[in-house]
Amino acid sequence: MNYDYDVCIVGSGAGAAPIAYELSKAGKSVVVLEKGPWYKTEDFTKDELLCCRRSVYTPNLKDERHVLENKNDDNEWIGRSTYDTGRDFWNGNMVGGSSNLMSGYFHRLKPEDFRLFSEFGPIDGANIVDWPITYDDLEPYYTKVEEVVGVSGKIVDHPHQEPRSTQDFPFQATAEHPIVNKIDEACRELGYHSIPTPRAILSKNALDRKACSYSNYCGSYGCATDAKGSARAALLNPAIETGKCEIRPHAMVFKLESDESGKVTTAKYYNEQGKIKSVSAKVFVVACQASETARLLLMSIGSKHPNGLANNNGQVGKNLIYSAGGSGSGDILFKNYNDSEIAQLKIQGLFVNRSLQDWYVIDDRAFGKRSKGGTIDFLFRHANPISRAISQKWGPDGLQWGKALKDSIKSYFTEGRHLRFEIFNDWLPTDDCFVSLDPEVKDKWGNPVARLRLGYHQHDLKVGKYLANKAESVLNKMGAENIYSSISGSPPPNLVAGGCRFGDDPATSVLDKDCRAHNVENLYITDASFMPTGGSVPYTWTIYANSFRVADIINSRL
Repeated sequence: MNYDYDVCIVGSGAGAAPIAYELSKAGKSVVVLEKGPWYKTEDFTKDELLCCRRSVYTPNLKDERHVLENKNDDNEWIGRSTYDTGRDFWNGNMVGGSSNLMSGYFHRLKPEDFRLFSEFGPIDGANIVDWPITYDDLEPYYTKVEEVVGVSGKIVDHPHQEPRSTQDFPFQATAEHPIVNKIDEACRELGYHSIPTPRAILSKNALDRKACSYSNYCGSYGCATDAKGSARAALLNPAIETGKCEIRPHAMVFKLESDESGKVTTAKYYNEQGKIKSVSAKVFVVACQASETARLLLMSIGSKHPNGLANNNGQVGKNLIYSAGGSGSGDILFKNYNDSEIAQLKIQGLFVNRSLQDWYVIDDRAFGKRSKGGTIDFLFRHANPISRAISQKWGPDGLQWGKALKDSIKSYFTEGRHLRFEIFNDWLPTDDCFVSLDPEVKDKWGNPVARLRLGYHQHDLKVGKYLANKAESVLNKMGAENIYSSISGSPPPNLVAGGCRFGDDPATSVLDKDCRAHNVENLYITDASFMPTGGSVPYTWTIYANSFRVADIINSRL
């Protein structure tokens, strides 16, 4: 058979780009099919209305939507369309995906994350398993991401430092706000170990990209200098330069066709004009975000796959996971500092590069049995003056307006800084968190949309609250006021994984340890779908690393 390409990749984010990068460099012909538009660096302005007040980087909910299932007060699962509620439940609909919009917190998983079941034992109601690979299998690829994508940071000794094959990061840490000194001091007094936060942001010109400009418009924004290690800037642009990689934006893949042997032969997609097009290839890689990857497989019915591609054992869409945790903050008020300290606090743009992983494993009798914990990251709120001003409409007695509102806005912007923290801990996989096809709701092309059941495990909240109390103790020690935190079971849409977990047993997993579908010999899945458990850090670095690993496997087989 004559193929159009050696490799066809569906999606263009962190799971897709390393495949395109490595295989095009190796001389293989690659096509990338991306549903969204192709924004270039010059398109990423620091426009809060465009970025955060309008749904520019998400599909139009009139055209594409999800149906989200949540429990009501009667303990019944009720599904509502995001078009009806107006809630965006995805982001990064563009070439490079949501990696364009990340804040770039790059923590590695730790050895314990790969053996969650054997290390900590079962938890009732949770489908916990060990990974079919180890930390040592992935470590060289974490290192490769540091060098190729560009990770800035500084290694310091702390109780849960993971093993490394190099002594430090290849790029020095990004510039830090003076408040890190107060965080470090508070942590020392409490006996905690504050560590610099690694970031996928270049601290100097390198890799044919410019250094960070410290605009304080980072998370949720595209990068105007390409300092951020997005899939587009770091990997897809170099892949295109090889002459072996083609990117097709506005290509909505709706089916992967398979032959009588079960192999995938063709990707069928709608182009920008709504016309059906197709691409054939030797190998197919799906990496279009966990929920949409499961949806595509479930829609791809064939003679050997009557329940959907790679779904002969009914595992596609199961064990969907998100990142558990939450956030909190405290006010660092200028009235408590002298003029010199106030001038330091008022400095804008620089990062609060501090994290805590002292409780990555919780070994505390007050908590209960030895358990997996998580990560605390400290940060300032993003600049976003519009949303910050709007948030002041709520006063102690409810909605406020007039002078009370003006006074509240003035106080918020002029009387101090607002130091936040974010908590990352495991979202345990359960039978109540999964992807299916909605039987009624369709997208604009007439295809069933993804129906997401969003159940969580109570243990997630227990861990999150434990970590939040530790984070609050740091703010307390710093003298912050109005400290609060919020830990909930509400899933963050861009921190989604699972649904096509990898493992050794085809009865309980979709993929083998190489991320190849058990019963489809030329299909690989390399977004976060492969993860059976999520760890207690943001997923992006692990997605990148695993995708580089799978790229080597595909290249050797081709």
